[in-house]
Amino acid sequence: MSEIAIRIDDLGKRYRLSLRRGGHDTLRDAIASAGEAALQRLRTAGQRTPPARRHEEFWALRHVSLDILEGEVVGVVGRNGAGKSTLLKILSRVTEPTEGSADLRGRLGSLLEVGTGFHPELTGRDNTYLNGAILGMRKSEVRRKFDAIVDFAEIEQFIDMPVKRYSSGMYVRLAFAVAAHLEPEILLVDEVLAVGDIAFQRKCLGRIQEVGREGRTVVFVSHTMAAVEQLCDRAIYLDRGMVKADGATTDVVAAYLAESLPSAGSDVDLSEHPARLSKSGAFIAQLTLKDATGSPSARYEPDSPLTIEFVVDPPAPLREPRLAASIEDAFGRRITTVASYFQGDGLEPISDRSRVECTIPRLGLGAGRYLISVSLHDRYLGTLDNLQNVSAFDVEWRNSFDNGEPYYPFYGPVLTSSSWLRLAGDGGSPESQGEDHE
Repeated sequence: MSEIAIRIDDLGKRYRLSLRRGGHDTLRDAIASAGEAALQRLRTAGQRTPPARRHEEFWALRHVSLDILEGEVVGVVGRNGAGKSTLLKILSRVTEPTEGSADLRGRLGSLLEVGTGFHPELTGRDNTYLNGAILGMRKSEVRRKFDAIVDFAEIEQFIDMPVKRYSSGMYVRLAFAVAAHLEPEILLVDEVLAVGDIAFQRKCLGRIQEVGREGRTVVFVSHTMAAVEQLCDRAIYLDRGMVKADGATTDVVAAYLAESLPSAGSDVDLSEHPARLSKSGAFIAQLTLKDATGSPSARYEPDSPLTIEFVVDPPAPLREPRLAASIEDAFGRRITTVASYFQGDGLEPISDRSRVECTIPRLGLGAGRYLISVSLHDRYLGTLDNLQNVSAFDVEWRNSFDNGEPYYPFYGPVLTSSSWLRLAGDGGSPESQGEDHE
């Protein structure tokens, strides 16, 4: 029987939020506030105790109790603000719990904030040793794995350049490569798939899978349900700081998606959307789904066209913007991705608030609800914005084969036309058995 690698008992984390109305908009406001504070100190100078400041308590985690066994690969899912990152920070000893306990048995490796410990003035080589030391690696261990780390990061020709000159993609690849080459008994991973390009994300998943196959314990936080299903046999659903579900990954993911799917809607304000994974700001400000007439719509038929309109509002000019949209099924499994850089010459530079349209001539999808995730990259700046499952649309069944035959969901989400011929048994010329048309 496997030993317990992580034991969490009635864990809670409380934060105290000041009820001050907000920050200072101008220097005059700051000076006025400082003056009021000075007058208040004078008024209360003779009092034994100053008046108490008003605070509001916020519990990021409450009454969390879990046992995770050695060799388990466990996914943690939930909306933004559910307590996922707080849980990993407590397990990593980055922050202390307010109540309860969390005990870990074994050497710990964590990928919480990729790039922590990098000094902008140091080279990639120096930062590799520095970051390795911060993550618990000995110098001899880093030296032995240095070539593998650089090869994984794919930045060999830039390794002796100060990282302040790296693109964000190069920076992230090197930081993950250092952390991923630890040999921990327990590995904590927090949303590493929110950064980097698709090839890098696939590489990250592969490395995490390797750790799991070697019998180590992995706790994996992600908003990408397909990745959780691919990597994890067990999942935990956190909601408002408490465990809402704990069990087989398929069951927990289904429960989470059933409560978290966005309602079908043709027009979504993304300026302050909770599904934003990047921390660079709201580069994609709005998303609109349009039908064949150019009207906003959330209902389509299998052979309908779909136009996705982005409103991009960058704080600074983008030299080579790259927009992408992914369509996923109701379980978060990616069906297809369209991107501005897949075909043609790509997009022109974007220097101010702009509208960009992407048209899919024919959906080719079966009946059901589908989700849309969007992202914005720049060839020189890396990932700028990334939002998961921000919009949804419904496809209503309509027979597209002109023969009255139904197309059931278990056939799969993609409708594909095909031609069929019956070949003559004696080797004669083929006879047409009929052709399906859409």
